[in-house]
Amino acid sequence: MIDRNLIKRAIAEDLAGGEDITSVATVAQSSQIVADFVARKSGVIAGIEMAQGVLEEVGLSDIKLFVHDGENVSVGKVLLTVRGDTRAILLAERTALNFLGHLSGIATLTRTWVDAIDGTSCKIRDTRKTTPGMRLLEKAAVTAGGGTNHRLSLSDASLIKDNHIAAAGSVTAAFMKVRERYPNSEIEIEVDTLEQLQEVLPLKPDLVLLDNMSIEECKQAVAISNGATKLEASGGLSIENAKAYAMTGVDYLAVGAITHSAPNLDIGLDFREV
Repeated sequence: MIDRNLIKRAIAEDLAGGEDITSVATVAQSSQIVADFVARKSGVIAGIEMAQGVLEEVGLSDIKLFVHDGENVSVGKVLLTVRGDTRAILLAERTALNFLGHLSGIATLTRTWVDAIDGTSCKIRDTRKTTPGMRLLEKAAVTAGGGTNHRLSLSDASLIKDNHIAAAGSVTAAFMKVRERYPNSEIEIEVDTLEQLQEVLPLKPDLVLLDNMSIEECKQAVAISNGATKLEASGGLSIENAKAYAMTGVDYLAVGAITHSAPNLDIGLDFREV
């Protein structure tokens, strides 16, 4: 996907109302070049269309994509080639790499988590812990890595947490208020204990979030719910214990880290003479 408004803001931020003084001073106005976007590390690609969009924004059109989002790439793989005005390519370079490296980092980390629970029916799911203004792009990167999206916004579905329960007076009151006001909305309820789980099950929520429960507690939660609702484990998760949590029988592992802590995938831009 391409967010052209975000691209425009990013380019404007880089120029800050001026011009690229280094390129204008050192590169002839008539200079033409061929440049390759190259993977410096292996990983999963996401954001390739955003990189293309940045190049188009600065007036470049001779662009060839060699990969698609969701593809695994190895070191040295050429992802995209652009031919044209050297100054324009230099202007687009950092912004294009920022988007491509960041989103590919999310896809790569997501794939690591997905691979960690391979062989189970559990799914890796993201959260709303995303970069402001980049949620749709980052969630698209999660799906490119094999993950599953949670709600995209607060209006997509209801997630009743402890503060909502406190404000409403009780978990039952909170649930009934949401159900009355938004009868067609999916309702998820967060619980901290198995006792709370037993309390909310008669309400028939669509999903229950098991917050910071141990592996053993998750096993018990699966037995207690007995298929009455979907279950999502959150908190205390790591790559090392992900498989054990997935094997408890929960439906999802909620992993905020795949968006808020993904390391950038190292991608570079190499010039070739025309």
